[in-house]
Amino acid sequence: MSSPLYSSSCQLQGEFHLNGMHKTGDVVLGGLFVIHFFSSYPDLSFTSEPQQPTCHGFHISGFRQAQTMAFAIDEINRNSNLLPNVTLGYSLYDNCNQLGVGFRAALSLASGQEEKVILHETCVGTPPVLGIVGDSSSTHSIAISTVLGLYRVPMVSYFATCSCLSDRQKFPSFFRTIPSDAFQVRAMIQILKHFGWTWAGLLVSDDDYGLHAARSFHSYLDPSDGGCLAYTEILPWGNDPADRKRIVDVMKKSTARVVIVFAHQRNMIYLMEEVVRQNVTGLQWIASEAWISATVLQTPSLMPYLGGTLGIAIRRGELLGLRDFLLKIRPDLHHNNSYGNNMVNQFWEHTFQCRFAPPPAGWVEAGGALCTGQEDLESMETEFLDVSNLRPEYNVYKAVYALAYALDDMLQCEPGRGPFSGHSCGNLRRLEPWQFVYYSEKVNFTTSFGDQVSFDENGDVLPVYDIMNWQWLPDGRTKVQAVGEVKKSAFKGEELTLDEDKIFWNFEFKEPPRSVCSESCPPGTRMARKKGEPECCFDCIPCSEGKISNKTDSMECTSCPEDFWSSPQRDHCVPKKTEFLSYHDPLGICLTATSLLGTFICAVVLGIFIYHRKTPVVRANNSELSFQLLLSLKLCFLCSLLFIGRPRLWTCQLRHAAFGISFVLCVSCILVKTMVVLAVFKASKPGGETSLKWFGVLQQRGTVLVLTSFQAVICTVWLVSASPAPHKNTQYHKNKIVYECVVGSTVGFAVLLGYIGILAVLSFFIAFLARNLPDSFNEAKLITFSMLIFCAVWVAFVPAYISSPGKYADAVEAFAILASSFGLLVALFGP
Repeated sequence: MSSPLYSSSCQLQGEFHLNGMHKTGDVVLGGLFVIHFFSSYPDLSFTSEPQQPTCHGFHISGFRQAQTMAFAIDEINRNSNLLPNVTLGYSLYDNCNQLGVGFRAALSLASGQEEKVILHETCVGTPPVLGIVGDSSSTHSIAISTVLGLYRVPMVSYFATCSCLSDRQKFPSFFRTIPSDAFQVRAMIQILKHFGWTWAGLLVSDDDYGLHAARSFHSYLDPSDGGCLAYTEILPWGNDPADRKRIVDVMKKSTARVVIVFAHQRNMIYLMEEVVRQNVTGLQWIASEAWISATVLQTPSLMPYLGGTLGIAIRRGELLGLRDFLLKIRPDLHHNNSYGNNMVNQFWEHTFQCRFAPPPAGWVEAGGALCTGQEDLESMETEFLDVSNLRPEYNVYKAVYALAYALDDMLQCEPGRGPFSGHSCGNLRRLEPWQFVYYSEKVNFTTSFGDQVSFDENGDVLPVYDIMNWQWLPDGRTKVQAVGEVKKSAFKGEELTLDEDKIFWNFEFKEPPRSVCSESCPPGTRMARKKGEPECCFDCIPCSEGKISNKTDSMECTSCPEDFWSSPQRDHCVPKKTEFLSYHDPLGICLTATSLLGTFICAVVLGIFIYHRKTPVVRANNSELSFQLLLSLKLCFLCSLLFIGRPRLWTCQLRHAAFGISFVLCVSCILVKTMVVLAVFKASKPGGETSLKWFGVLQQRGTVLVLTSFQAVICTVWLVSASPAPHKNTQYHKNKIVYECVVGSTVGFAVLLGYIGILAVLSFFIAFLARNLPDSFNEAKLITFSMLIFCAVWVAFVPAYISSPGKYADAVEAFAILASSFGLLVALFGP
């Protein structure tokens, strides 16, 4: 309803006076570019209408990017196979490198700039722009796409790399022809790994571009994979000398020789002023795509510091005909002071250092020239015409073609077979932005340069980067050389290719620098982290005995298998040394010689006794028992040999059985002999003749046999129930295997020794009672003395055996056998 308070028409709340460049067409595409570096805002006292911000600091590369968009649209309009019967136009605006200005431009593109819209007219038809190419800044793109995404207006950026823009929930209509920073960060990490740089510093800009990159570095740079950041510093936007000095001081104090800078050209200009002032050299710089192509930094004065820089660069492309298109640019002499098409005029004034009429006050008086518009652009040495290294421009070109191919796909839709409700198609008369987003997501084409362009589910293009190297030539010139590439393919994943022979290293030996917090730990050591420092900083601790490390940078030493021990270098396992009482040991040789000597003496004594068997001395000595005793002593001497040599099952079983039975046979003979001596003494007295009948030859043999049989039964039961067996003992020495015989049953061994002990004590006791017999029966004294020696040896044996480890236990037992055997031999037969 009409009301006196409200008009029947809508008028713009305010008009933005934007620096732009326009061309009419059936469909208009918008563009946002950095044509000026800086902007200044007027007084905001609000006592009068605020003036528009003014921009200054002309940016040649930004203007060339805008002209590349105009070139691409002109090329599409001349292409009869793409969008036939449709003419594309453009509206390109300068964002002055400020979010506020860029946002004004984006709203102008999305809403139109008509000053008045009559309400009774039908508000239908094509939107003011179908899609927007831009913005170059991640921060700008985040803000603009957040708003445009509400209306599903497609936006294709050629330079915004923040990984956050891959969030399809927040930015549903955002696309880009430059890879995400997540891929760029991973590409840089691959370069670090390739050269073994595990210790690097990180400098980032104080915006979404830098801060999100820092988060990605901390997320992707895995210390366990050998990479750590020595420091992370944020480069301020302002030119604060104190901040710059603090950051450069951190760089100087750090041991990291590699510095990654994820920032903009302006940040680097300010930083390098302080680097030059403090003369900080010997650093290897890694550049992000935002400043790797910055010619303002590639000067002879900065090459001593920045020479050899490696960096990630946008894919280079060749655009045939672009230079000719740029040479056709001409200023608009009729609209010099109007907001609309003065972008070319500003370029002209900047290039030729002149001013169009009417010039600023005092310009002519100061000797300034007036522009005529007829100046020869080709004769000027300007960066604008250099099309040999087109990188952001190539992305702009691909962004324009992506929108064009999406529109072409939509126009080729057949009614009734469309993707929308009711199988309908989109059309230019009633085109909804969200329909255009649908076709933008399906784009898939190949450029004239041979690169495939398509978007994934996040709106990101198939990533590919060139690896660039700043080379300082002998004549002082600077050259930016492509030395490799990093790309991602569906089949091989992320691939890094480097031609190291082409890389210029700005170091004394022309080799890659070393940048590690701690050198790799050699084999035989393990890494021990330094408290309070990153994981890449560690000490190398030698592995303990029995453990090894056969790899560099091992976190843990591994234990050797049971039968192995660590080498002196602790880098591999070697078989443990084996220890047992060997025939080759000096101790084994001595015991063997002693055993054979005792056996030989027994044989000699036995031979003497046999030779003199009919003499009164031998006959009075009970020759049969003496022969049995000498034979048993020989067995005692020989059984000690079973304790020498590598223990085996049969030697373990036989050694104790042979020892037990031999000694019981020996002691039994002595016991019977003692009893015979007493019987003979009693028989010599009146009425004692009957005592001898109990000690005839058969009775003596029977007694010895019975007493020995008891020991044989004990040995049999022991061997059957818990047989002695060889054992590899690793408890005595960690680096040796001691081969020994375990007794199997301690009770069985104790019973065996106990039985021998009972017989020995009984013999000693009887002989002791008979020690005062007349001299003709003085053999009782010899038996007493021999049993005393025997018991003394075996009483000392028990604690010595228990306390002796390994082979020395066998030596102690063999020594006890030999000592007691020699004691009996000498004491009984020596006299």
